[in-house]
Formats: sequence, structure tokens, C-alpha cells
Amino acid sequence: MDWARFAQQLASMARDLLAQESVDATLARITASATELVEGCDAAGILVLRGKEVRTLAPTNQLVVDSDRLQERLGEGPCFDVAQAENDERVFRIRDFTRPQPRWPAYAPAAHRLGVGSMMGFLLYTEDEELGALNVYSHRPGAFTEVGELAGWLLASHAAVAFSSARTQTQLEQAVATRHVIGEAMGILMGGHQLTEEQAFGVLRRYSQENNVKLREVARRVCEEGPLS
Repeated sequence: MDWARFAQQLASMARDLLAQESVDATLARITASATELVEGCDAAGILVLRGKEVRTLAPTNQLVVDSDRLQERLGEGPCFDVAQAENDERVFRIRDFTRPQPRWPAYAPAAHRLGVGSMMGFLLYTEDEELGALNVYSHRPGAFTEVGELAGWLLASHAAVAFSSARTQTQLEQAVATRHVIGEAMGILMGGHQLTEEQAFGVLRRYSQENNVKLREVARRVCEEGPLS
């Protein structure tokens, strides 16, 4: 490993991550960087696990999606272990899928049939009951060494910061947009029904609760279709 070159590439990636305009773009840059910077990596993706529900984000190859679906269907796999670990395990490395893997007796042979030879994963974040992990795959058994694991961990550490920043920015933008559309809907109700600001908000909130519809969606309907019937 040429660590000087790796450091330059990592610095360039970090700048690129912070320059992305959306969460999706940030995630795509993270997974693309994994295939560029982690020696032996043929595919990468971000798995989000909430309870037993799995979502795959920014996969670079169909293999990533298939592996994630497999873990979800079987209810076992390295990402489930990371989510449930009590020792704050943040990295895993499966060296050789051609050999028995007692921890995942169903997942490992099925993943090998998909074309997985070796695999590593790095925890990006945990939030409430949700987990996000960067997973990297190789078709070749024994592709990932301790050096590769260190490179992946360094990449994932930068990625976690950028991912968190992008998510926070998106959440702020959504909050501002929600506040704006609710205010607009309240204005429509106040003008159409001679309501006070408090009364107009109460109408939106009651409709939201009684119909199990998010407040923002109720407000959007009022803005597009007029006062609630």
C-alpha cells in the first residue's frame, strides 16, 4: 500500500464528499470511493437496517443488493451482528466465503453462490433503532487483508462525518420547507374560514390525527386543493 498516495486520494475524496449537493450524491460518492481506494474491492454499498428491515443505498453492483436482500430474508448476516453487538463492534472482515462460517450457516454459502468471495463492513452510524453500514465485496476469497481493513476503516470514518453532515443539512431543509407549507396552509384556512392562527393550526392537526396523515401532507393538500372538506 502506497500510504502517501492513499492519503492524497482520501483528502480529495473528503473534499468531494462535502461538495455534494444531496444525501444521495454523497452516498454514491462514498461507495464509488470504496471501489477506488480499498484494494480488492469489486463492489460496495450502504446497508441501512431498522429492526429487521433492510434498505440498500448507492450500490455499485447488483451483487450488493442481492446480498442485502439475502441477509434480510434469512434474518442473519454480518450486518445483523453489528447491529446487535454489545461490544461496540464497528468493523467486520470475512476472509473467505469458500470456507464454513459458523456464525452465518445460512447466509455464507448462499452469499458465496451469489459470487461473494470475501467481504468487509464498517459501521457508519447508529441512531435510535437504525444502523447504517458501508459494505465492500470482492469476488475473490482472501482479497481483503489487514491493510485493506485499515484503508476501509479510514475511508468509512471520513464517510461517516460527510454522511452525517449531509443528513443534517437535508433534515434542516425539510424542516424549513415543512414550516413554509404549513404556514401557507394556515393562511388559506384563516382567510377562507375567518380563523385565528391557533384555530387554523388546530384544524390541520386534528385532520392529521384523525386520518393518520402527516401534518406536512395535510398542509400540502390544502395548498393545492383548498380548505379541507
